[in-house]
Amino acid sequence: MSSGNPLGDVEVTDPRAMRALAHPVRLAILDRLRRHGPSTATELSPHVGATPTVASWHLRHLAEFGLVRDAEPGPDRRKRRWEAVGRGFRFAPGADGESREAAGALAQLMFRRSADAPARWMAEVGPTLPPQWLRLSGLADTQVALSPAELAELSDAIEQLLAPYVHREAAERPPDARVVRLMRYVLPEGAATDGETGTGAMGTGATGGPA
Repeated sequence: MSSGNPLGDVEVTDPRAMRALAHPVRLAILDRLRRHGPSTATELSPHVGATPTVASWHLRHLAEFGLVRDAEPGPDRRKRRWEAVGRGFRFAPGADGESREAAGALAQLMFRRSADAPARWMAEVGPTLPPQWLRLSGLADTQVALSPAELAELSDAIEQLLAPYVHREAAERPPDARVVRLMRYVLPEGAATDGETGTGAMGTGATGGPA
């Protein structure tokens, strides 16, 4: 595993690791550790839909692929605490069929996990936000024609822009800062069909949160 990217994500290239991640409990464990810091299997249990024993088994499996590791002991040194390696993870299919199949299974699960996040935000969080946050929140949906090289360049530019904020220590944040979740879907469309140029007009739509 490596993390040679601006955001410090673990880069998963082993199909076995992708298959290990393609499990809802393991993804929930990684998400919880990343968002809330080191925890024991018992502390994770009620948040990931597994008993402490099952959570412990999944943690050990994730550790085999370098995705979690032992954290500093807590007040009770007898309890094993775990932490996520890196700030997140990323993956991409290789050229072989095994890698493509493993990456496809993991991508499908991750898309399903995140699909209802906007609806939950609209129902639970949006109505509680003050106006200055509502004006900046919501959905942006932009269509643009790019080559593979241009898309790679654009993705890198976005990450370079985000990196200083991702790595900023808590003490360096402004007093009015709060956690903001930025979800990026990169969805190249199929090949242009008759009547489509593939470089048609670019449309951008944005909607704010609930008024």
